[in-house]
Amino acid sequence: MDQNQQWERQALEQLLLENLKETRKARRWKAVLRVLTLLVLIGVVLSVFDFHLPGRGMGTEKHTALVTLEGEISSSSLANALDINSSLTAAFENEGSAGVILRINSPGGSPVQAGMINDEIHRLRKLYPSKPFYVVVEDICASGGYYVAVAGDQILVDKASLVGSIGVIMEGFGFTGLMDKLGVTRRMITAGSNKGMMDPFSKENPQQVEMVKTMLDEIHQQFIAVVKEGRGARLKESADLFSGRIWNGEQAIKIGLVDGYGTVDSVARDIFKATDILDYTLKENFAERVAKRFGAHAGAAAGKALIKSPDLK
Repeated sequence: MDQNQQWERQALEQLLLENLKETRKARRWKAVLRVLTLLVLIGVVLSVFDFHLPGRGMGTEKHTALVTLEGEISSSSLANALDINSSLTAAFENEGSAGVILRINSPGGSPVQAGMINDEIHRLRKLYPSKPFYVVVEDICASGGYYVAVAGDQILVDKASLVGSIGVIMEGFGFTGLMDKLGVTRRMITAGSNKGMMDPFSKENPQQVEMVKTMLDEIHQQFIAVVKEGRGARLKESADLFSGRIWNGEQAIKIGLVDGYGTVDSVARDIFKATDILDYTLKENFAERVAKRFGAHAGAAAGKALIKSPDLK
């Protein structure tokens, strides 16, 4: 074999060797990318489908169980009856919980959702009569929030907390004046004389307004009955107690709306004697956060801006 042939063979062998090295390297990187992709997919699935359930994975060692009700009470918010009741059930069921605290920061909301939470608390207290249940108010516990709170053994506040607003409201807008100026005519066809009641684009019907007032009065009386049942002889009734007025924490103690001052830490430490606090509150998952960020609730919000269902606010 002459020198040229030998050189060509060596060059070919070197080329094949380099190609083999590149192929092996590409395979290694492909395997790494597959593993990384799999890990990312697992992370997304865990975030989106949120497999966390309150109470799962929590030991039976003595602790204080905490559930937080924050924001407007409604079926579409974090403060909805289904999630709050699930969290409360898990907190009561755990043998290690020395007592349950419901921390409230809410201006109110749906009377239906608030009533469902109140009913569930009464059910759980009957099932677990030896397990104390305290409500701790931080900034505000008004209307529907207070509707829930009266189911507690004790309601504790800060002196500057806002408490009360025992009333019912239904609100909306009327656009008939603007429509007249713009020359716009409302065309609405209904089957049933009251089907379009409270339509913001139609003129007010006095008879329908009276019907709504009667309905709100009935819901108000239901609210008052729940408060009286929950607070009992502790209430010091006055002319404006059920007027929808709000009191600060110091005033609320004097009239029996609440029982005293306290925080989550002080209840856990001084009353339940269990300083370890475990949070049972269901959390919003990744999919819900993304949906809200991109306006999944925009349509519902627009509808509520026109006319709202009765609210405990």
